[in-house]
Amino acid sequence: MNPLRKTLSTAVCIALCVILPMVFHAIPNGGVLFSPMHLPVLLCGVITSWPFGLLCGIAGPLLSFLFTGMPGAPMLPQMMVELGSYGFMSGLLIALVKTDNRILGIYISLIGGMLFGRVTAGIARMLIFARGSYSLPMWISSYFVSCFPAIIMQLVLIPLIYMALLKAGFIDDNR
Repeated sequence: MNPLRKTLSTAVCIALCVILPMVFHAIPNGGVLFSPMHLPVLLCGVITSWPFGLLCGIAGPLLSFLFTGMPGAPMLPQMMVELGSYGFMSGLLIALVKTDNRILGIYISLIGGMLFGRVTAGIARMLIFARGSYSLPMWISSYFVSCFPAIIMQLVLIPLIYMALLKAGFIDDNR
């Protein structure tokens, strides 16, 4: 993908980080259940590259906070760490993982990015943001159990969107 398309794709994904939370927060508990910023950040990493994914993961929550107040100020730095990690690792893995099966490569990149982001965010909470009051059960509950619908949604939608963009010729398969 050429630099202009990467830049435009990143801008669209950042805009989605502002718009999607407003839509999903209209659903009771929709923000927790569907993690609306995660989808565009992971997608950005997979379709552009790790620097653009990282940028989207940091700028998306920051701009959403500035424009809408979501996420709240106490959660903003934590989400920037988590989402930045998602965008970074999903973008890095899509470039590094070479398989004959395109879908397998996408899933490895997504799952690797999701795990890396959750572990990084959990460590950051434990050491910085909730020092002394964070536990393994809290981490499992907040990063795997309560957001399980979001995980499923991301694992279904991102490969579909990726394949549609590939078929439309918007992205190339230079993994």
